[in-house]
Amino acid sequence: MTIDIAQQIPSIDSVEVGLASTGYIASRQIATAVFLAMRLQKPILVEGPAGVGKTELAKATAGYLKLPLIRMQCYDGLDESKALYEWKYGKQLLYTQILKDKLGETLRDTASLHDSLEKLHLVDDIFFSDRFLEPRPLLRALREEQGSVLLIDEIDKADEEFEAFLLEILSDHQVTIPEIGTVHAIVPPIVLLTSNATRDLGDAMKRRCLHLHIGFPDAKLEERIVDARIPGIRDSLRRQIVSFVQQLRALDLRKLPSVSETIDWARALLLMNATRLDPAVVHDTLNVLMKFEGDMQLAGKSVAEFAQKARREAGLVD
Repeated sequence: MTIDIAQQIPSIDSVEVGLASTGYIASRQIATAVFLAMRLQKPILVEGPAGVGKTELAKATAGYLKLPLIRMQCYDGLDESKALYEWKYGKQLLYTQILKDKLGETLRDTASLHDSLEKLHLVDDIFFSDRFLEPRPLLRALREEQGSVLLIDEIDKADEEFEAFLLEILSDHQVTIPEIGTVHAIVPPIVLLTSNATRDLGDAMKRRCLHLHIGFPDAKLEERIVDARIPGIRDSLRRQIVSFVQQLRALDLRKLPSVSETIDWARALLLMNATRLDPAVVHDTLNVLMKFEGDMQLAGKSVAEFAQKARREAGLVD
């Protein structure tokens, strides 16, 4: 299966085209990182501000390669029982009750406490076997027979202990379950880890990964993204929207508008039947781009100027 996946990605250009087929417009740097990750079987650590397409890259990669996407959302306090596996305690208890009489017959002929414990140990192995195991995202990804894309989202929100726990999976594509043993990946998953840099990740984690930083796109790339996500949008309106957002990002805002917010704003303007950026329309919809009142007040002072410049760059005459 690994060979089959490799045959789908003969070049960086093919990755770029494949991602575009899912609606994800990738820069050359992004396409190169995905190509190398699949060929070298190394995870990608994708960093950058929220809303620039880190999570979407994993979804697009899965869609392009027609592989299942397995997503694990990280948070403070995440542990093995939520990420790797847990035992089906309810099922174990139910089976114990059903087989209670059978257990009694098994222990009836034992001559000593030691013999009883030895027989119970055999039963214990049965109850802690694969049939009572509930796989969580990491184990499911290792067991996918046709391969998968494993998204470990916002790894910076997990603690350092969990980060250390991931190292065996990331480097050797395997994990050890005490009651069962070592589980090796049937087909090594394509792994993408995302981070918003809320804390620094350890050197051991970074050594195992290819690094990819996705920043805010330039105007040309952002126009392509908007066009891919909103087919049929007028060229002039698309240029105005992107120009206005690019100007906003030059301000000293608490949170700069991301690509996802550019797309949301474009959809909002279409719903309002807007064909040009008039200051009144921009003011009415500024809350789609801005997430903090202070940012809205600061941006509001420049709305008329930025809208006029955006119209001029789109070739509209006031």
